[in-house]
Formats: sequence, structure tokens, C-alpha cells
Amino acid sequence: MSRRGRALHAALALLCAAAVLSTAAQPDASYFTTVDVFVVSDTPVAAWQVELTERRGAMQIVGIERGDDSTFRDPPFYDRATLERGATERIVLASFSLSDAAQLQRGKVRVARVHVRMTGTPNPDYEARLVAAGTADGRPIDAQLSLETQTER
Repeated sequence: MSRRGRALHAALALLCAAAVLSTAAQPDASYFTTVDVFVVSDTPVAAWQVELTERRGAMQIVGIERGDDSTFRDPPFYDRATLERGATERIVLASFSLSDAAQLQRGKVRVARVHVRMTGTPNPDYEARLVAAGTADGRPIDAQLSLETQTER
């Protein structure tokens, strides 16, 4: 191989090494955040179901905890197998309470907190849908859904 060929190979090797090192040195563009899920109703809420999605598919749910209302003592129900596989760009949460109507909360009630790892996007685009909300005797109620996020960078 000629001297020019060796110099070309050496320059190409240095260029490839620099590209690999540059890629490896990039920080992971992920961060953790929480999504608080609120059901808002003038009627006491005994049961609810919510679907939460991140439109860009950059969400990985890493944990779910109950809300503030003591009548919902346990975390909401959800598909644990989906969560364990890490395939959580969409999740359905639901819960119910067997408490008397007089003990149930009304107004803006935090029913769940979802812990999320976001990747690749600084501004999540959440979509949430209140699938159902009901009273202690099983009647559907008029309710709205509200989300609040907090970044834990």
C-alpha cells in the first residue's frame, strides 16, 4: 500500500473513532416526571377509569401510586404485565371504593400519581381520557379529568 493510501486509512480510522466517541459521550436524553391524575366532580366519586397516553410514544411508566383520597386506599388497578415489559406508551387505570357516599370526596380529587421516564422529548404530549366515573350506587356521573405534571430532573 502506498504512503498516500496508508494516510487515507489512518484519517478514516480517526474519523470513525471520533464519531463513535462523540456518540458515546452524548448524555441520555431521558428524565423522570410524575403525572397527577385528578377527577373533578360535584358528585362524590366512588369509581373511575382513565386512559393515559403520550402521543409521541416517549413515555415509559415506572410506577403508579394512589391519590390523596383515603377512600381509595390502594393504588389503582392496571395491567402489571404491560408495565413490567416496559411497553407503556398507553395505560388504563381504574379504581373503586366501597365507602359510604357520605365519606367519598367531591371536587378536584387526586386519584393517582403516575411515575414516568420520558425519552427523547423535552415536552411530553399527554392525552388523557376519562372512560367512566360513578357513584357509590353505580350510577354514572358527570366528571372531568385534569392532569398536572412535575419534572424530577
